[in-house]
Amino acid sequence: MLQIYNTLTQQKETFIPIEPGKIRMYVCGITTYDYCHLGHGRMLVVFDVIVRFLRSAAYEVTYVRNITDIDDKIINRANEEGIPFDELTAKFIDIMHEDERALNILPPDIEPRATGHMAEIIHMIEILVEKGFAYPAANGDVYYSVKQFPDYTKLSHRNLDEMMSGARVDVEDAKNDPRDFALWKSAKAGEPGWDSPWGFGRPGWHIECSAMSTCCLGDTFDIHGGGSDLIFPHHENEIAQSEGATGKEFARVWIHNGPLRIDNEKMSKSLNNFFTIRDVLVDYPPEVIRYFLVSSHYRSPVNYSTDNLKQAYSALARLYNALKGLDHEGVAPAEATEFESRFQAAMEDDFNTPEALSVLFDLARELNRLKLEDETDSMPMAALLVKLGNILGVMQQAPEEFLQEGGEGVDPAYVDELISRRNQARSDKNWQLADEIRDELKALNVILEDKDGQTGWRIERD
Repeated sequence: MLQIYNTLTQQKETFIPIEPGKIRMYVCGITTYDYCHLGHGRMLVVFDVIVRFLRSAAYEVTYVRNITDIDDKIINRANEEGIPFDELTAKFIDIMHEDERALNILPPDIEPRATGHMAEIIHMIEILVEKGFAYPAANGDVYYSVKQFPDYTKLSHRNLDEMMSGARVDVEDAKNDPRDFALWKSAKAGEPGWDSPWGFGRPGWHIECSAMSTCCLGDTFDIHGGGSDLIFPHHENEIAQSEGATGKEFARVWIHNGPLRIDNEKMSKSLNNFFTIRDVLVDYPPEVIRYFLVSSHYRSPVNYSTDNLKQAYSALARLYNALKGLDHEGVAPAEATEFESRFQAAMEDDFNTPEALSVLFDLARELNRLKLEDETDSMPMAALLVKLGNILGVMQQAPEEFLQEGGEGVDPAYVDELISRRNQARSDKNWQLADEIRDELKALNVILEDKDGQTGWRIERD
């Protein structure tokens, strides 16, 4: 039985979908005003793995991940660059999709954009005002009245009275209560906006996700996810808005991934330890980054460091070396093995990817043993390793392609030419020339592997 840690109840629960065999899941996506950073990458990979596993377990998953394409950060950045806000967001949406493809992240089934759901957003605000959960202010904004929703903070488990303590309301603040938050913001001169019953303006960030999720998945759906930094206030506010408007439970299960740290410190531009996905891909193959991101449990903090990236590369190389030399294409994976059962059990235990990876290494060891006995018998086990790796989004390259990837300034054609010259030198018993060629290759971090009369090669990383 699938067990998932539910942030709402703060415990693991047996997951039972609302509709048997089907799962509706919404994940808060990216605000597209800049390049995606590695923390975004972790969130994207975490929920990609979850969706892959659920589908492998025969669930029919409808995966919705939104795009925030209008908010204050977007407007400010567009003003800085002197371009329309939608030109800015179009640029960074394309870049985001390129980063996703690099990390082997499957696209969501539905990718709604806030600007495409303005009618639904305005309608939900109208309902909240009508029901007394929200109020228009004199400045043209509309605010959600937190005290009108008794279950506020049921997700974050914060003390509402303590939140009030020390809070201040500025003289010009139009809120009735400092804890209230904006559903609609009146547009300033020159800012983009939409017509509404409260004047020309734009939605607050929180209401965008409430409207998009319920529009795509219904008033109540199975799973809502995102980074742990969104628990409060974003997801707390989503619950207040959605349940206030519909009178129904919003999401049954809440899944949150832990933060990403850089050398055990919070990633921050002010600390000069801020890395975009593209920054990291300059130095490491995409699959190494993905492996690194799934090697820790999704709820735990993950620490980015050079050493951890090197370990990720070495670990993947071990798995690929087990596949090397085996033509498993078109071979049915081995069935009813203890490895697949253990992998399934690990993933059913709150998507325990570290334990699932340990199963892959046990399988690789068994595969290496089988290769020594009978290459034909090892083919189904190789296919199984690839099948299980695919659930985690790894092990999908040809072994040689991965092992030869990432050599700076290394031309594969030139390497093959040197190997051919070395083989000829060895055939001519010109051992000095053969050694010189090997040394030249080693200087390029190319390691030769002679086996069964054939010479292969791989890149050795520092």
